[in-house]
Amino acid sequence: MSVSDRIRVRDVRLLSDNWYVLKATTFDWRRADGSWQTQSRETYDRGNGAALLPYNLAARTVVLTRQFRYPAYVNGYDDLLIEAPAGLLDNASPEERIRAEVEEETGYRLGEIRKIFECFMSPGSVTEKLHFFVGEYDAAMRVGDGGGLETEGEEIAVLELPFDQAMTMIGTGEIADAKTIMLLQYAALNIFRS
Repeated sequence: MSVSDRIRVRDVRLLSDNWYVLKATTFDWRRADGSWQTQSRETYDRGNGAALLPYNLAARTVVLTRQFRYPAYVNGYDDLLIEAPAGLLDNASPEERIRAEVEEETGYRLGEIRKIFECFMSPGSVTEKLHFFVGEYDAAMRVGDGGGLETEGEEIAVLELPFDQAMTMIGTGEIADAKTIMLLQYAALNIFRS
């Protein structure tokens, strides 16, 4: 039995279409014992996205960004967030969009990039699926300053960090962004193995 055989949507209400789309849905769910249970959920649809970890294997460095994130701030994080370059797909392919985001945010125009996995980041309430990539960089690939787009409210600092320092920053809480932690852990297991 597929999931579509186990769900009957009763009602979908639009709660907000201001920044992204917030809906409230009432549905019946067929439990494992065959009984039906009525449930209600809110879903936030912001579209799908992509993230990439630029790395330099020879120098053992990575490029990350630092910027203000209001949702993290209101949840008690009183610092700028350190993150891997990322962005929403905006009707482009994941590879096309992440290449543009990396250049906008970091100033690097990467050559070969590789998709490593995709996953849902907060499936209990957010519909977003994130596509994860890695790509090697060197100084010759720097074509601009980065910093993001001021017209989109971005003010992004570019950080080039030793890989070992970035890994240590996870433990100290200086890196608290899930997608960045996932990419750094992937790199520890598959790229920067000692």
